[in-house]
Amino acid sequence: MEKIEHIGIAVKDLEKSNALFASFFGESHYKTEEVASEGVKTSFFKSGPNKIELLQATNPESPIAKFIEKKGEGIHHIAFLVQDIHAEIVRLKNEGFSVLNDPEISGAKKGADNKLVVFLHPKTTNGVLIELCQEIQ
Repeated sequence: MEKIEHIGIAVKDLEKSNALFASFFGESHYKTEEVASEGVKTSFFKSGPNKIELLQATNPESPIAKFIEKKGEGIHHIAFLVQDIHAEIVRLKNEGFSVLNDPEISGAKKGADNKLVVFLHPKTTNGVLIELCQEIQ
């Protein structure tokens, strides 16, 4: 793992949340993107080397919609940047972690911000959804 790549925050209203975080950071988001396969629209903010990803559901069956329905708005996941997502998955599975979208079965998914992504099940990470992401070359 190289670093924390971003922290994902589930929100009900992306426009309102963009305004809120723009006030907080003193600058606007630098990117919005829809990931149709996940039923989510994202918005990214930078603060120094750190990034925040806001996530709004685009349909009621998306993981973000279900998260907000169950837990409300708030921190959804922490993402870590890796050089080789497939090697990290093998290593972590050998350590006993459970992978939600196992790349050996379905392949790493294309996520937002030009990344391949996989998620570790929160039951194996003390209740925290962990995302591993690798820059698409």
